[in-house]
Amino acid sequence: MSRVTGSWLSGGIGETGDEPQEWPGERLGLPKEGPGSVAPRGVRLLALLIDLVLMSLATSVFVEVDVNRPEVMQQFNYTSGVVWFVITSVMITLFGFTAGKALLGLRVVRLDGKPMVGPVRAVPRTLLTALLLPAAIADADSRGLHDKVTGTVVVRTR
Repeated sequence: MSRVTGSWLSGGIGETGDEPQEWPGERLGLPKEGPGSVAPRGVRLLALLIDLVLMSLATSVFVEVDVNRPEVMQQFNYTSGVVWFVITSVMITLFGFTAGKALLGLRVVRLDGKPMVGPVRAVPRTLLTALLLPAAIADADSRGLHDKVTGTVVVRTR
């Protein structure tokens, strides 16, 4: 019996998810392990945390940091969020990875096989990642809603 959410939480569009798969990404034609396999969720979360820390450090070079003044820290946090959004969108658009993803051997790829993610997919994907909830809702292929919407998947590069 399929669920109401089966059309978007299971595999691709129109799939019911009734066919069991042995590993995440099998339905997408991805290998079980090694380069090109679906990246585990924990590693992807670690890459996001690395990116957030790096963007905060980069922002601290240009924006005042004073932990004793909440209004200054609020401005810093907003600016750091914008810096993260812009740099992440540009890096995913051009290269398919951010600094955190590169350090951990991950890359965002399009399911249609095109070489570049492009801004039409990277910007909405980054925006949905910033909202956190779409990235936390995953299907059997370990793809978050942000990846489902944009037709992408995060794979291992090594």
